[in-house]
Amino acid sequence: MITIIKVEESKKEYIDAINLLLNQLSSEKIYFNDQELLNIISSDSSSLYLMYLKDVIIGMFTLCACLSPTGLKYWLEDVVIDEKYRGQSFGKELVKAAIGQVALKGKSKLMLTSRPERLVANNLYKSLGFKPRNTNVYRMDFK
Repeated sequence: MITIIKVEESKKEYIDAINLLLNQLSSEKIYFNDQELLNIISSDSSSLYLMYLKDVIIGMFTLCACLSPTGLKYWLEDVVIDEKYRGQSFGKELVKAAIGQVALKGKSKLMLTSRPERLVANNLYKSLGFKPRNTNVYRMDFK
C-alpha cells in the first residue's frame, strides 16, 4: 500500500529518511536537520512530500512555487526513490502525485531539471508529458 503525505511536522523518522534519500540523490554529502525541515514546513513557497510503502518511507519530492510576471511556476525538486525500491514504478507514482498537486492549483507550469546521464529519470519525465526545453541551467553557490 502506497501513501504520499505532505510533511507538516518534524519527526526524527522524517529527518532520518530524508537524509538517507538525499544522500542517494547527490554525490555531495548532505546532512538535513530539524531546523531545515521546520523552515520548509513554515514556508509559503515550498512543500515536502514523503512516499510510504506500508510503514516505510521510500521516496520524496519537494514542490517549490514561484510567482513571476510570466506566471505561476512550480519546480519539482529532490525527486528520489530509495535505491532498494527502484525499478518498481514507485518513481512514476511519486511524480504523478506531484503533477496532481500542481494541477489542483490551477493555471501554472511545472518545471524540473534532470542530469542527462539520468536516463531512466529523463525517460520517465517524458513519458508523463514533460517536454525538454532548449535552455541552460546555471548555478551559483553561496557558502
